[in-house]
Amino acid sequence: MSESRLWQEVDYYLTARLLSDALGDDALTAALRDSEAAGLPPIAVSPTQGKLLQLLARVQGARHILEIGTLGGYSTIWLGRALLSDGRLISLEYDPRHAEVATRNIARAGLDRQVEVRVGPALESLPLLADENPPPFDLVFIDADKANNRHYLEWALKLTGTGSLIVLDNVVRGGRVADPDDTHPDVLGTRAALDMIGSHPRLSGTAIQTVGAKGHDGFALVRVVE
Repeated sequence: MSESRLWQEVDYYLTARLLSDALGDDALTAALRDSEAAGLPPIAVSPTQGKLLQLLARVQGARHILEIGTLGGYSTIWLGRALLSDGRLISLEYDPRHAEVATRNIARAGLDRQVEVRVGPALESLPLLADENPPPFDLVFIDADKANNRHYLEWALKLTGTGSLIVLDNVVRGGRVADPDDTHPDVLGTRAALDMIGSHPRLSGTAIQTVGAKGHDGFALVRVVE
């Protein structure tokens, strides 16, 4: 068995043992199915990753969640289900077609009253959101174009408060982040974000590399400390 196949098999095993409810969840299953049917790229978080996001949001007692990068709304559903009854989730999506699919998926999951998808480049949507002076977001999930990761992290810091969590996805890039000869924009943007996490006085964080159905990658987990 190849290494990547083994990673997938272990992911499937863990999902079957720990997330059997997700496997039978109509809204989550339909979100993936409809995203595929609409031709969206198959880059949504895995079920185990979605459950991790949900657990983090619940540990936070999250009332306000910001997601940068909606895709088909699969991760949005996981996060939205963790909201307290008076909570709100704002998800930013660049592609109108992706946002249309996500909005239907979110409504099917019964979350349309708590979740709002805003369409447009995130670096244009974020200043507009800041102008609304929203309450500090308890959790920010960043999963958009990687070249702008540092910019997204900077905005996340502006829109959170002490004790907030920031999750930055896809920081390992199959190991490319550690290759000094790799200067692709997605790697440079990710390195810049990691450098900010490691040096900024208001941030305390770590990064974990992962393997599984999504291949070799990882995420950074960051707490706003002041």
